Amino acid sequence: MSEEPLVEEIALDPLPLDAWHRENGARMVPFAGYEMPIQYAGEHGGIVAEHNWTRESASLFDVSHMGQLGVSGDQAGEALEALLPGGITSLKEGRMRYSLLLNEEGGILDDLMVTNTGQQYGLVVNGACKWDDIAHLREHLPDAVTLTHYADNALLALQGPKAADVLGALVPVASELTFMKACFADWEGVPLWISRAGYTGEDGFEIAVPGKHAEKLANALTEDDRVNPAGLGARDSLRLEAGLPLYGHDMTDGTDPVSADLTFALTKKRRESGGWMGHEPVAAILANGPKQRRVGLLLDGRMPAREGAGVYAGDTKVGTVTSGGFSPTLGQPIAMAYVDITHTADGTALECEVRNKRLSATVSPMPFVPHRYFRGS
Repeated sequence: MSEEPLVEEIALDPLPLDAWHRENGARMVPFAGYEMPIQYAGEHGGIVAEHNWTRESASLFDVSHMGQLGVSGDQAGEALEALLPGGITSLKEGRMRYSLLLNEEGGILDDLMVTNTGQQYGLVVNGACKWDDIAHLREHLPDAVTLTHYADNALLALQGPKAADVLGALVPVASELTFMKACFADWEGVPLWISRAGYTGEDGFEIAVPGKHAEKLANALTEDDRVNPAGLGARDSLRLEAGLPLYGHDMTDGTDPVSADLTFALTKKRRESGGWMGHEPVAAILANGPKQRRVGLLLDGRMPAREGAGVYAGDTKVGTVTSGGFSPTLGQPIAMAYVDITHTADGTALECEVRNKRLSATVSPMPFVPHRYFRGS
């Protein structure tokens, strides 16, 4: 008689707002080692309703699974520039920059946001790989540089065209920020770190708050009739419409920045000067061109092409879908895919294979839905 194999259960960490999500009707799912809300019940609940509310008003997302790190000490900026391809030492206080953590082969270990807080460099990294990021940074940062993990902080994202009015009523200094700027703030004696960036394509803010005060802040924001909670489902459909890649899907450690269409993250001056991990292989791809490139696809009909679907030009497979879904805003399926460079021109007619059927698709510029970041007047 054979024994049943033992299945090891992976313990999931609760978010600081775990009880709050459940009280507000959230359906919780495993994600990045946490139990996270994918959508909510109620009048404004459900992925499509939450997606549309974000486009029209303001939604509150809990992104506390992401890693909040600090890098400080003498030469901290120079130490980060040895690992990141962006200009870090040139960042002015309160300014943010999107960057990439690369391996020696030029593969993407993670994408992240870097901010000069005036006291240190703040990093926000993806939740699914934050422990690997921390290990990589500790291995490669010099002893004189200190890496701090703010594990007790929550991180909330208020996104949508009415987000500025809502947050500004509680924390007036937030209204003074423009896209890719950040500042410290005080709210009723609670210290906050507020940035104005976003992952939805809409105007919005990220608010770092001590975990013990997260519920108080979430309640204050959602007491405003313009704000409803939103989950991972809407966050994913919004970022897909915004043409923003998701780590672990649209980029991995086997993906280089040029093929991923993230060349803008390689500061122009540093492309030439080098000095960052992975520079030589990435410089070679810049010089010779990539074999494939991440592109957007608009699909005919109603059936979406999901991750892993083949992309074809006639009988020849020329690529693979890495993210896909139905766009509530456009009313049709959209996708991102890596496609052979000879088939990446906008307007190129291709096909996606879904359930043994070929769906007509057209290479489309991204974002699929225009960004509405607030860059100031």
